[in-house]
Amino acid sequence: MNFKRDVISGKIPVTIITGFLGSGKTTLIRQLLVHPSMNKVAVVINEIGEIGIDQDLVTLSSESISLLANGCICCSVRTDMQETLRDLFTRRTIGDIFDFDRIIIETTGLADPAPILQTLVSDTLLEAQFRFDGLVTLVDGVNLPDQLNTLKEPEKQLAIADRIYITKTDLIDPPQMDEVIQLIRTINPSSPIRNIVHGNIDPNELMGIGLSSTKASEKTLTFLGENQSQLNEKYLGDFANRHSSNIKTETLRFKTPFTWEAFSSALDLLTTLRGVDLLRVKGIINVEDKPIVIQGVQHIFHPPVTLDRWPSEDHDSRIVFITRNIPKEVLKNLFEIVTQVVKPA
Repeated sequence: MNFKRDVISGKIPVTIITGFLGSGKTTLIRQLLVHPSMNKVAVVINEIGEIGIDQDLVTLSSESISLLANGCICCSVRTDMQETLRDLFTRRTIGDIFDFDRIIIETTGLADPAPILQTLVSDTLLEAQFRFDGLVTLVDGVNLPDQLNTLKEPEKQLAIADRIYITKTDLIDPPQMDEVIQLIRTINPSSPIRNIVHGNIDPNELMGIGLSSTKASEKTLTFLGENQSQLNEKYLGDFANRHSSNIKTETLRFKTPFTWEAFSSALDLLTTLRGVDLLRVKGIINVEDKPIVIQGVQHIFHPPVTLDRWPSEDHDSRIVFITRNIPKEVLKNLFEIVTQVVKPA
């Protein structure tokens, strides 16, 4: 019997943790590094000296890679992220470090997480061995309102997040919390939001966020941003965007199946013309009645994944766009026009 290998489930999942300066990333990472369930996890951070884990070291493999008492690997970025990830994988392959089965990456507070996502796709070695699992954003509950009024980075980190954690919730009262949640919802309408105090969290909450297999399930729809309790009523993008930002979340639906040639032509044209403003895209596309999942960041897209079946009775194509200054009508017209021009053979 000939079994086809699941090209997604065989890859090492990568979770990215981001958040602006003071949002609590260092506190969270410090807690993760000593958590018992973090064995066989590699944590990539920017400056190991800030974490204060020296007392937990067992061996120091090099100046940048440390093995902790609970079996977790802590890797400090000394050059760029691409080289760090390639080095980690190479040393895993030759047995210099143990066979970790997951990576968690912490970005700097001022970092745009998009280039890291792009690195996972554009580097041939990394794309073949790793898969992007999800982007987690930490939010400073005390300072978020002021940050959104004066800074660009927190807004983008929020907009493209798969999960959002509000920190310093013990320092704000219920009305302030309501304001923070409302601000988040006007930028990111439906990613799950949770409070976190002093970095205390079950690491499993940071895992299993993204598409992990070609086998369709309800989790596939959650990954795409659909509200499971209102499956046929609300999708990511149907919520009002009341924030004055030029970053918007929109969802397009198409009932008529695409040919791959037509859909990819529209996507190629969009990324060529407006790639820099295409912050993130996720969708399930009906290509000649087959469900194909696509996701990308700006002009870089992951290889499309054909699911083994539709995850629900809904066979419409649904595409979630997080964009900067791209009207929904422009997106919709582009796909409709190209579909009409590129006819099936």
